[in-house]
Amino acid sequence: MTSEELAFDYEQVLMHGFELYEGTPLDVRVVVAGMPRDVKHGFRFEAVPWSRFGHAFGSGHDVPELLTRMRSPDAEVADQALNRLWDRVVHQGTVGSVAPLTVPFLLRIAADPSARHRAGALALAAATARRAHWGYGTRDTFLKVATREWLGDCGGYAMHWSLEASRHAITADADLLLPLLHDSEPGIRTSACHALATASGEVRRITEALRTRLAIERTPEVRASLGLAVAELAREHADPRAADWARALWLDPAQPAEVRVPAALAWLCLVDDPVPDDLRTTLDVLVTKDLADVLDGVPWIAHVDENGLTRTVDQMLNDAEPGVDDAWADPWTDPWS
Repeated sequence: MTSEELAFDYEQVLMHGFELYEGTPLDVRVVVAGMPRDVKHGFRFEAVPWSRFGHAFGSGHDVPELLTRMRSPDAEVADQALNRLWDRVVHQGTVGSVAPLTVPFLLRIAADPSARHRAGALALAAATARRAHWGYGTRDTFLKVATREWLGDCGGYAMHWSLEASRHAITADADLLLPLLHDSEPGIRTSACHALATASGEVRRITEALRTRLAIERTPEVRASLGLAVAELAREHADPRAADWARALWLDPAQPAEVRVPAALAWLCLVDDPVPDDLRTTLDVLVTKDLADVLDGVPWIAHVDENGLTRTVDQMLNDAEPGVDDAWADPWTDPWS
């Protein structure tokens, strides 16, 4: 493919299918896989083909300037850059084709102790590797990273390719992410869990690191995130051992509620068994308003809706309709009815 042909043409896709671009320089997976380490480490934006790919508002040519501003010591400049970058590359849950190119740089911002938006950078990197579930907290969707079905972004590009490329980028930089599980800031540890759970490889090493951290972690929302990250990796990569691990956790009365409840949700997503009575009883006892105040901020649960924990439990246990939002209802009157 010549340089003159390096332009995505949706009309050609309609006629010939997306396979037309597979393996070419317009396949963002190829571009991300071929990005040299010195380009990533040195923030050499000029070596990255930003304009070849797009976001919700057009060409991705403006993305490197936003990444540069994210590293500014000026709080207002960094804040605005992060907000604008979110709005472009993951616009209303739609991942643009330029998004995977940001991931190596976002991870390096997150790993820099002097950066202002470390947790925000990690959260954005994780969002580029996930399909939005739009209120679905069901057993089938809650721990579902992506999909193999064809998805188009705002410009018609294959969004499932973009998701796959971001997941590969996260895997390639697992060595940057794993130390962040031990960061002094709980928000960094939580966001690191959410990002690592999308990895397309290094699964055994990442899982061992998550479980090792869970054994010593003391912050409730991070405990919950560690357990859910282990389960999400297991579900995505079909690890049959994880269901027994999750069951042992939710059955163990010595474990705190912020471990047992996510483990119960994880178990429900890892098996097809009917909901057992002892699990219902466990959730009925442990899910309180105080626990929800903590766990509603955990990324997996927060992405369901503003009543994340109760809405998720209701969908998993009672097949409740996703996305129901009754502003007048009190979710604590009878959350399981």
